[in-house]
Amino acid sequence: MALIRSVRGNHPQFGENCWLAENATVVGDVVMGEHCTVWFNAVVRGDVNSIRIGNYSNIQDGAVIHCTYQKNGTYIGDYVSIAHNAIVHGCTIEDHVLIGMGSIVMDGAVIGTGAIVAAGAIVTQNTKVPPGTIYAGNPAKYLKDVSPDLNAAIDRTANNYITYSGWFKEEE
Repeated sequence: MALIRSVRGNHPQFGENCWLAENATVVGDVVMGEHCTVWFNAVVRGDVNSIRIGNYSNIQDGAVIHCTYQKNGTYIGDYVSIAHNAIVHGCTIEDHVLIGMGSIVMDGAVIGTGAIVAAGAIVTQNTKVPPGTIYAGNPAKYLKDVSPDLNAAIDRTANNYITYSGWFKEEE
């Protein structure tokens, strides 16, 4: 069973049909929409500020979602995939976004709808990633626009993680 803890009177809230791996950690002021998944060794830590996650979003293995005390909450939209070992901290991730493996999105950044943050990219503080673009590198910079094929892959990835969680639910 996942570690779910209250902090300072704030208890995580989950929408319908969410799935959490048995070693996932979700604490504090976290509100998650419907059909979300939090995978192995992922941490969603709403102890110092609020974290809001929309519907059909997934937090993959080893990812860390945190926020900044008395400054920045973290807001994640619908159909968002936060890939393996990514760090999302005190920022806004709009709808239909892919945050690549090992990437970091820092305080005050805004990742626009339909954007992709490439694997290993570091989106520095207060960076605004325009909708439908790919940002890559350190510091992350505009690489190119998201193609129609990649745009379809963003939602396909989010939907795949719902399917994958079903495999584990069958075993419970």
